[in-house]
Amino acid sequence: MQVSNLISPYLRSMVSTSSRTTVAAATSNRSGSGAFTTIAERVSLERDIKKSKFIAVAGHISDERSAQSFLSEVQDPRATHNCWAYKVGNQYRSNDDGEPSGTAGKPIYSAIENSGLDRVMVVVIRHFGGIKLGTGGLVRAYGGVANECLKSAPTRLIKSQVPMGVEVTYDLLGIVYHQLQSFNAEEIKQDYDTGKDGVTMVSFKVSFDQADALEEALKTNCSRNLVFYKH
Repeated sequence: MQVSNLISPYLRSMVSTSSRTTVAAATSNRSGSGAFTTIAERVSLERDIKKSKFIAVAGHISDERSAQSFLSEVQDPRATHNCWAYKVGNQYRSNDDGEPSGTAGKPIYSAIENSGLDRVMVVVIRHFGGIKLGTGGLVRAYGGVANECLKSAPTRLIKSQVPMGVEVTYDLLGIVYHQLQSFNAEEIKQDYDTGKDGVTMVSFKVSFDQADALEEALKTNCSRNLVFYKH
């Protein structure tokens, strides 16, 4: 498979309003509110189906821009079709790239959805071998190759971080910072302009699965009611 770093018509089709591209986005895509499993490294798989060569390439992406970069890297401009789909949280896109509507991009996306993986893109490259597969055959070919490729991919769990803040009096800062360090909190910042005398706001980020435990630890060690903010 030839790798092209040039922006091609296939890449331009990603951001077009072509009817071949299916686009869906949720009203809110809060990637910082939980954990997700994604592909640890790029993988590929090749299958011959009725003389057509299908090459699936799957990899991790973080957003639409990285999806564009991924496509530009792995697509083959000499191929008959470069069909693809990706999923980032509740947002997804798919493209049939000239195959009959719904026979390529959607089956690829279904394979991603059924895998339980997130922040993933799959490109299936087809070199036509002269035998038409029919609508059902195309769906099975694209979906099957994508599914098989994803099953062969090594995965990793990514724990997202939750932005938090807590209002504390100055005498409690030592205790608060000790607890934040114990829970591996990051991006710790202090704001003195709270509008309250003797009170400062400490903001930070902590792993989502540690947020509740940290809150309880701060309440217990500070021995008083604290005002918390979660974003």
